[in-house]
Order: sequence, then structure tokens, then C-alpha cells
Amino acid sequence: MSQILIVEDSKLEADKLKKCLEGQGFSILVVTSGEEAEIRLKTFKPNLIVLDVILPGESGFELCRKLKTEPSTQNIPIVIYSTKDKQIDRTWGDMSGADAYLSKSVDEPTLLQTVNRLIG
Repeated sequence: MSQILIVEDSKLEADKLKKCLEGQGFSILVVTSGEEAEIRLKTFKPNLIVLDVILPGESGFELCRKLKTEPSTQNIPIVIYSTKDKQIDRTWGDMSGADAYLSKSVDEPTLLQTVNRLIG
């Protein structure tokens, strides 16, 4: 069973993602900050990370850059999942090393297609 780490400080958004992904057979761990994600990633190696941009402390972009430079996490696919949906935000996601960028308004089939493509 593939494991996914969701880094999302909104309980509503985290619950929505968790319900959708668990419904497809994924095992989900939710954390609410980049700091908590970094602590968990010392012992938990997910197959994919879904990462919000606006988080307490460091931003999702900062965390993504950090994870993509760490040897222990650099090969884990990261999907930026954000309300920020302008081209400049997508460019920042690319520059941070994200493997995909989805708006929080994305439909479930597109979310699942992206996750399956990256875990595949």
C-alpha cells in the first residue's frame, strides 16, 4: 500500500484530501507544518508528499526546496497543493523542485491521476 504524507494546516482541506486518497487505497499521514513534516520524515518515508504553500513557519516552497536537496528525501515526489494559482506561483513551484502543482480547486479525478502518475 502506498503511503502519502499530507502537509496541510487547514483541517477541512486535509480531511478532504485524506478522504479522497484513502478511498483509493492509499495510507495517509497528515501533519500541519513544515517543521512537523521534517520530524516525521526522519522515520517515515512516504511514496509521495502533498504540500500546501501557506504554512505556519516556513512556506511550502521553502520546505520543498529543502526536501529536494536532502539525500534521504530528494527522490520522493512532491505535489504542491495550493490556493495560490497564478503562473508566478507555478513557476516558484517548479523552481522549488515540485513534481506537480495543483490548485485546491482541482477535481478528484485530476488529483488521483496526478498522484497515480507520480507514484506509478
